[in-house]
Amino acid sequence: MNVVCTPPALLDQYPDADIRIAMHAPSSDSSTGEVGGTMHTQLRQNGVVPISRSWDLLSIALAVIAADVSCLRVQSSDGWTRQIKLIVSVGEPEFWSGQTELLIRMLCFLTGDIWDLQFVGGNPLPTKFENVTGRFPQSSVCLLSGGVDSLVGMLDLVSTGRIPLLASQVSAGDKTHQQEFASCAGDTSKHIQLNHNVRSSGTSELSQRARSLGFIAYGVVAATSLSSYVTGSVVDLYVPENGFISINVPLTPLRLGTFSTRTTHPAYIKMFQCLLDAADLHVRLINPYQFKTKGEMLAECRDQDKLLQHVFNSTSCGRFARMGFRHCGRCIPCLVRRAAFQSWGQDDRTEYKFGYLSIRDPAHAEFDDVRSLAMAIERVRLVGVEKWAGSSLNWRLLGDIDGYISLLRRAMRELEVFLQAQGVL
Repeated sequence: MNVVCTPPALLDQYPDADIRIAMHAPSSDSSTGEVGGTMHTQLRQNGVVPISRSWDLLSIALAVIAADVSCLRVQSSDGWTRQIKLIVSVGEPEFWSGQTELLIRMLCFLTGDIWDLQFVGGNPLPTKFENVTGRFPQSSVCLLSGGVDSLVGMLDLVSTGRIPLLASQVSAGDKTHQQEFASCAGDTSKHIQLNHNVRSSGTSELSQRARSLGFIAYGVVAATSLSSYVTGSVVDLYVPENGFISINVPLTPLRLGTFSTRTTHPAYIKMFQCLLDAADLHVRLINPYQFKTKGEMLAECRDQDKLLQHVFNSTSCGRFARMGFRHCGRCIPCLVRRAAFQSWGQDDRTEYKFGYLSIRDPAHAEFDDVRSLAMAIERVRLVGVEKWAGSSLNWRLLGDIDGYISLLRRAMRELEVFLQAQGVL
């Protein structure tokens, strides 16, 4: 699929494109998609002042998200892998053209597709953001998704005296909970909520493996708005995620590659850091919980009172909106959440559509994620974590793998104990 994502005035230059997407402005043409139509307004209302290259990075992320949503996997030869040629309008096309190889490696790793990127001009930093210095006194940024892990990450930072600027991607069902969690940081904190407002001109692809590119890009834009960044400091951008979901080993051979998400995979984070360094963006990506299970994050959180007060309003479910804004209880994120609460030793007050998992009826028998997890646990019992994880523990990608082996062993044990309590094992 040939996809073009530029400001509306430039789209007519690409009449042969399969998909045309208007960037940073709404489209009045129903055959044209759009993304970031209100981003200028959102940034201005939040007092966020990006610099040229963080603006370009945001534009690239929005274009990738729009292409990801607009190109249907079902139309590919194998039902998953797409071939996407994406033309993106930025402010510094010469610089970003030099980063094409790295960006393609990142996108192929993240989405499992075959990408071709081309950068053109016509999308400079808006004049309203030029010659404006940093506005925020915070010295770091923390992504706040509305999930358990980002809540723990924010509470831990605040409990140690660090008040980060909090950055969120608004999603259905999470906006008010993000605001609720942000209030825990106190009156001196700052919380920005941004929305890519992507709209496909046709049917939308639901897998959306590229979302994290935009989430981290929001954090980078926020980081370059800090006064400390303007004065030359390196800004820490915290991306809190438990290590099990981060490494996200395919549970069975049928889940190889990007059938398991790679949103915060350490190899992806490493590539993203290389891109930031190449762009001379002084932002350091940090996942403090790379070697922690979700249960360990809950048990070791530095503010147990606030955690207990708010954590049951957090969202983990991969089908949250489709389930009427409640947890399904049976997808992998839900299973990890439920096992973590059990390991923590607290009663789980989350409402799940499917509570007890071992009911003998056709519906429960078709819970693929539950069966896959049970199969993975049995595989670990038979051959051990290292053989089960296989190529996911690639030392060329990860470096020293001992910490990951220990992490996976503990995480699988959390899940095993949970499935035993559910009568599945």
